[in-house]
Amino acid sequence: MDYEGKKPIIEMKNIVKTFPGVVALNNMTIDLYEGEIHCIVGENGAGKSTLMKILAGAYTPDSGEIFIDNKVYKGMTAALSRDLGINIIYQENLLVPAMNVVENIFVGQEISKGGFVDKAQMFKRARELCESLGIELNLNQTIENLSVSEQQFVKILKALSTNPRILIMDEPTSMFNVEDANRVLNLVKRVASNGVSILYISHYLKEIVQIADRITVIRDGMPINTYYNPDKNIDLDIIVRDMVGRPVDMFYEKESHDIGDVIFQVEKLKLDKDSPEVSFDVRKGEILGIAGMVGSGRTEIANAIVGACKKYSGTIKYKGKELNINKPSDSIRYGIAYITEDRQRLGLMLEANIIENLTIVGFHTKIKGFFVNVKKHFVLVSDIINNLKIKMASPFQAVKNLSGGNQQKVVLGKWLFSDSSLFIFDEPTRGIDVNAKAEFYKIMSNLTKEGKSIILISSDMPELISMSDRIAVLRKGRIVKILEKDEISENSIIRYALEVKEDVSDQKVG
Repeated sequence: MDYEGKKPIIEMKNIVKTFPGVVALNNMTIDLYEGEIHCIVGENGAGKSTLMKILAGAYTPDSGEIFIDNKVYKGMTAALSRDLGINIIYQENLLVPAMNVVENIFVGQEISKGGFVDKAQMFKRARELCESLGIELNLNQTIENLSVSEQQFVKILKALSTNPRILIMDEPTSMFNVEDANRVLNLVKRVASNGVSILYISHYLKEIVQIADRITVIRDGMPINTYYNPDKNIDLDIIVRDMVGRPVDMFYEKESHDIGDVIFQVEKLKLDKDSPEVSFDVRKGEILGIAGMVGSGRTEIANAIVGACKKYSGTIKYKGKELNINKPSDSIRYGIAYITEDRQRLGLMLEANIIENLTIVGFHTKIKGFFVNVKKHFVLVSDIINNLKIKMASPFQAVKNLSGGNQQKVVLGKWLFSDSSLFIFDEPTRGIDVNAKAEFYKIMSNLTKEGKSIILISSDMPELISMSDRIAVLRKGRIVKILEKDEISENSIIRYALEVKEDVSDQKVG
């Protein structure tokens, strides 16, 4: 992009925003040019989402100025932001579960004819949007029956339906596999080429390099460096060093240890009458990876194991004994932990504080008495808070006010407090920065060294390859291959997941 002679359409100067006990933004300054893709990176809690929410009118800054088209604003409101052509796609899910796709796209901006909502025109417009963007969705399907990635596509459609001038995207590909993520990246570039200015937040540094005209690194609420990226080949090590304030390895190398005998078995599991049978086992101290494209059935199988949805048939065994699991409380009783991919909707009590969230699962076994003052039980979870390095103002802070990465740490922490034996991690590091990922991986490695077993569902290929002892590859609800350690590679996983027969360059990962 050519910046010569151009003026930014947005400038945020010396923005300060504080919350109780936390300085979220400290004299933050950033700008955006017409048709530019400006990517914002930083660790969890660095202030990225807070900055975007100020621009969208969700938060009011304590001080600082916002210049839009050379006009100064001390703060924004949601209505003003919208009137100025600013639209934001939040990382959190803000869709209406009971409404269908079309209703969610146009809620609050319904197309009317003769004083009545014109449903036919809205369906036509939604279908045109989908076709122009290459998105396949059942427009009549309700949001609650869509996958997480499909819901993310609905949010993108909703934002673009307003023809925004400035589009803010907060972790837009965090729900996607590689194929769908590339579709989003191509979409972003196409939208920017039409003159829309994009502020783009992501922890996936490789994808940022592919699309960014500029990259700004922020740390502790302050801008550290801004890099121009005309050739799309900026050194990732520089970005990472700026993010964390010191060099870090991009990927965690799992510590090796002895793996025991089979301890957990799933035999001939069927989700419904017509679905294929699924069988696999997990050994003591092992991480069994589950790979597959979105829609392959990874999360559905996990839900059936823990009783979150009913299975049609099949048996689940632990230490040779068949488990009778009909609801999540049964799996909890048997010591099975499920770190869900949708932390906000299924993993947390957002209005409750950190201590209440950490103790909710293990409450009845570790805290005695009929009337309980949770405040007195901080000592029970203090080690978990310290070990997970949960960044907070206070243990009594509402979980909804934590950053996404720290919320995910709380989800993990509640299962550590319950002292489970088998952990199912479903996209555990989605939306987590590089440094926090390494912390998660170390915790997972320590769990297996303690003899715990892990089922790891992940769309992050380096994560899956580096952490798994074996990988079961799913396609259309069926395990098509279980890869042993010396067979694991990105090429082999993708080949089996996509049912590609030929393999010409299989580079193995030890």
